[in-house]
Amino acid sequence: MTKIRKDEILGSRRFSNYWWATIIFIASSSFFLVGLCSYTHFAIFHFLYYKNLLFLPQGAIMTFYGTSGILISLFLWYTIIFNIGSGYNEFNKKNGIITIFRFGFPGKNRILKLKYNIKEIASIKIFIKDGLSPKREIYLKTKDKREIPLTKVSEPISLYEIEKQAKDIAKFINVIIEGI
Repeated sequence: MTKIRKDEILGSRRFSNYWWATIIFIASSSFFLVGLCSYTHFAIFHFLYYKNLLFLPQGAIMTFYGTSGILISLFLWYTIIFNIGSGYNEFNKKNGIITIFRFGFPGKNRILKLKYNIKEIASIKIFIKDGLSPKREIYLKTKDKREIPLTKVSEPISLYEIEKQAKDIAKFINVIIEGI
């Protein structure tokens, strides 16, 4: 029987982030260029110049929206490049230690590494909220009532899958499950 369980956590390098970063960049670049063309009265591309588009107010607003969109897109690409939120959960029965490791934004606190003694763990908690913004999360609940999230932030996974993950973790570290 294995004494170490390691669950990989997918960070911001998901298809949806690549998709939205690309779409937002293309759309906002088009807005920016149309706004710029309305100011300079110069057609960068034939389809981007409109004679009836005045710089004030339409062109200025399009330039503002384009700049804002480009900045949002650059932020998304920044999180993808540095893979923010990725890491792992390691349950080591040999040492009696649970390690939660995540990458953050570059800087002094880029690496988040939390270690807990297995004896400090009271239970594995499942939190399920349905509705407009559903949440399905697994928490490590300590004896002093702290709740440490173990699941990734993403699309909600199926009830079966979240229950199976929680059951496997609870069985591995020999604690109870609450919240089902």
